[in-house]
Amino acid sequence: MPFPGPFGGRPAACEDGGTHPPFEPRLAGGRIYARGASDDKGNMLAPIVAVEALLRTAGALPVNVKFLLEGQEEIGSPQLAGFVTAHRELLASDFALSADGSQWSETVPTLLMSLRGICALQVDVTGPAADMHSGMYGGTIQNPLHALAELIAGLHDAAGRVAVQGFYDDVVEPTPEQRRQYARVPFDEAAYLATTGVPAVFGEAGWSTYEREWIRPTLEVNGLWGGFQGDGTKTVLPAAAHAKITCRLVAGQQPARILDLVAGHLRRHAPAGVRVNCDVSEVHGAPYSVPADHPGNRAAAAVLEQLYGVPPLHTGTGGSIPVCGLLHEELGIHTIGFSFALDDEGAHGPDEFFRLASFERAQEAYCLILQELAPA
Repeated sequence: MPFPGPFGGRPAACEDGGTHPPFEPRLAGGRIYARGASDDKGNMLAPIVAVEALLRTAGALPVNVKFLLEGQEEIGSPQLAGFVTAHRELLASDFALSADGSQWSETVPTLLMSLRGICALQVDVTGPAADMHSGMYGGTIQNPLHALAELIAGLHDAAGRVAVQGFYDDVVEPTPEQRRQYARVPFDEAAYLATTGVPAVFGEAGWSTYEREWIRPTLEVNGLWGGFQGDGTKTVLPAAAHAKITCRLVAGQQPARILDLVAGHLRRHAPAGVRVNCDVSEVHGAPYSVPADHPGNRAAAAVLEQLYGVPPLHTGTGGSIPVCGLLHEELGIHTIGFSFALDDEGAHGPDEFFRLASFERAQEAYCLILQELAPA
């Protein structure tokens, strides 16, 4: 059972807006507030407690269980791939259950069908050897900030589709049944816009908002900087400009190939008078998907319907859990999401919390699914 967390963390401090020190747990209103309570300490603890309860009451587990507790996911799990490769025999199993993830709501469960992969690079555009006076050199040499803006603008077309040649070549398109399942997931656009604070949704034509989030690839600029950024005015023509870029990937895409395509695009389209260098991150994760009829999904669906009283929705997530792809590649096993966080619990943020009712439900769920998986 691997128990990773979502890709990409954030420091925690009271000055971020929290009302209580993040590493001093407190109970209030049927919740436990603490850094990582929802993502992923509470969810990770639930199967441990469930296994302990089964061992104490029944004396043995109905199936063999191996635990893999991994605590470096927020920094890209630099040692995990080597560990899994070196211990294939020890970790051999039929499939994995992941305690990282969420349910749709307190009353509606979900089965997670896919996660997007991720890759990243930094692009550095350099021009003159040092910052230059814009009065003396403006209009006579290329401005790296202007060049970078041109490059960034060229990464998408007017409809929001990634304009990098070959970017979509390997994408595995969803089946009509998959799209029907996603269409069953309720979507309240007004509530979605209220949550984000934007006036309208935007994205690739022909796909719903959830499909854009779950099963379509993206290229996002995460940061831009260069030149003078202090108060007032400084007539500088900067020596360099920089951007950080990440791509979320879907089934069929490989991080290394996407990085090559994006870096090649940026170099080929470099305006005259500047140099473009792309620093590719070695930390990345492959996209991951699991068949809806996988035995683990069937067992999870049965338990979730028993607990919630309604069948689970089939969903995806736009985030990344690189270990899922790693286990599939190295061990040939699928990972079934089986976690009980909820999206409003403030993961990675101030005053993160986990519902005690979800913690209790998670323990029961793990006992039930182990019994559900027992040989007849």
